[in-house]
Amino acid sequence: MTMRFKSARAIPRLSPAQQERQGRVVKAAQSALPGTDAVRTFLNTHHDLLRARPLDLAIASDVGLIAVEGALLVESRRLEDAGAGEPPVPQDAAP
Repeated sequence: MTMRFKSARAIPRLSPAQQERQGRVVKAAQSALPGTDAVRTFLNTHHDLLRARPLDLAIASDVGLIAVEGALLVESRRLEDAGAGEPPVPQDAAP
């Protein structure tokens, strides 16, 4: 009796354009946010103003990517204002 196994890849592959947008949004988030935890949280948590998870929106289209980059700019400025000129402390840094 032969057993058939399902493909280990249940998630569809991203197109080259989607891969490009994914890389671009991750780099933008790394530039704008303090630390990997902040990057992961921002990209993977539903954003009320964007009405979507930023990573999904950015991967879906160029327009979505531009919207997420705008939200990152706003978040970056908010963090700068909160720090009053002090460099941001990474959230994943040990106290």
